[in-house]
Amino acid sequence: MSILLVRHGETALNTARIMQPPDTPLSARGHAQARAVALRLAREPVAGLISSDLLRARQTAEVIGAHGPGHPVAWRPELRERDFGDWRGQPYDALPQDPLHMAEAPPGGESMQAFADRCVRAWRALLALRALLPGPLVVVSHGLTIRQWLAHLPVHPDGAVLTARLGNTAVTVVDAVPPHTVLLYNCTRHLGPGLQEGGHSLSGG
Repeated sequence: MSILLVRHGETALNTARIMQPPDTPLSARGHAQARAVALRLAREPVAGLISSDLLRARQTAEVIGAHGPGHPVAWRPELRERDFGDWRGQPYDALPQDPLHMAEAPPGGESMQAFADRCVRAWRALLALRALLPGPLVVVSHGLTIRQWLAHLPVHPDGAVLTARLGNTAVTVVDAVPPHTVLLYNCTRHLGPGLQEGGHSLSGG
């Protein structure tokens, strides 16, 4: 009984540390990462596949779906990354505040509270969907969104502390049964040489 959370593959704007517009596509390495995680998940008895409707997540989910048992991908806008409004397309390191941690809304964007509330609603919907399925649910989303879902969940005693940044196509496994223990966090063992991202790459935004 599990939910498999997958961050999208790499984009050129991740590596350039640019806040990403909605239509940001995967890079060539991002597509290769998506194929790698798809082959990993193809060995799981996946019963459902759902994704953020932002392009980078959609492309990742489509690759996963193509290598899996043929489940159609359901697109959900509530699984999106936090909306950074007018700051999307801007260099992260040149912004007047750290957008990944600021409480107030960026110009034209979403406050931390509004984002957190949306994530709560989305998480409840995912749990309800998982309860209807006979096997694991794969959810493709974004770094900040996944971190928000995990913020108040218990961690398995043998698991990692939830402090490491989420890598591109990192797999995180959560028990679908309350209290929804995090069983595996930020696992990228499916990424071989040349597919691991650099530590400078932006995770979130």
